[in-house]
Amino acid sequence: MSEQLRLMAVHAHPDDESSKGAATMAKYVSDGVDVLVATCTGGERGSILNPKLQGDTYIEKNIHEVRRKEMDEARQILGVKQAWLGYVDSGLPEGDPLPPLPEGCFALQDVDVAAGTLVKLIREFKPHVITTYDENGGYPHPDHIMTHKISMAAFEAAGDAAKYPEAGEPWQPLKIYYNQGFNRPRTEALHQALLDRGIESPYGEWLERWKEFERKERPLTTYVPCADFFATRDKALIAHATQIDPDGPWFRVPLEIQAEVWPTEEYELAKSLVDTSLPEDDLFAGIRDN
Repeated sequence: MSEQLRLMAVHAHPDDESSKGAATMAKYVSDGVDVLVATCTGGERGSILNPKLQGDTYIEKNIHEVRRKEMDEARQILGVKQAWLGYVDSGLPEGDPLPPLPEGCFALQDVDVAAGTLVKLIREFKPHVITTYDENGGYPHPDHIMTHKISMAAFEAAGDAAKYPEAGEPWQPLKIYYNQGFNRPRTEALHQALLDRGIESPYGEWLERWKEFERKERPLTTYVPCADFFATRDKALIAHATQIDPDGPWFRVPLEIQAEVWPTEEYELAKSLVDTSLPEDDLFAGIRDN
């Protein structure tokens, strides 16, 4: 294509972009692709997961501002653009029975109205490809599920001049993918590689939980080679200091083992308006040559 390729990654919270598809985005930025992260919420209700920062009263009182600063640092590391959709984090309800979601939160918004916010951004940025979450949200966080809903609705509506006429001139993205980086084949391969080298694996409990809950495997259609950008991914993730413990399990698999054993990030092609042959190694397969 003579025009610059554009990729939009739709995520629920600040830090999701750095844990799901971050190396892919950094790779495409290095290739000259224009990449925009659309962040649905401010992550205001996210717990402080880094034990080194727990109990910090400034962070607790200013979590919204802190998470915005973390997002800006991660954005710069990845080299992407970023936009906030402006919705309020729903939190992750816990307990039995589950408590009701907070009034006014993202997950309780009208899907058609919230999709209109994303349609406006799509029409402004004009992405050829969008990435988002599957119908289970990747995991069943209410904001992740809502992100899926508005992403799919916006993908269908953005090119239709009769829908959301106030949101700008129509633009039809050509492909939409689900992030599937946390998949069983990858996890099993890395787990075994660590054991074979006499290294303790952080994935044993994950695999046992998957057996317990009989997790259904998603189809993996697209494997993007991006091992050269795993270090960039990790640096961006660490920038979300309130959410990530730099000494935690995320970083216990040496990068050289990851690059050798599983050098890709994986996606599930949800819908394509161009012809493509599966499996793919490029989110823009079928677009670059048309």
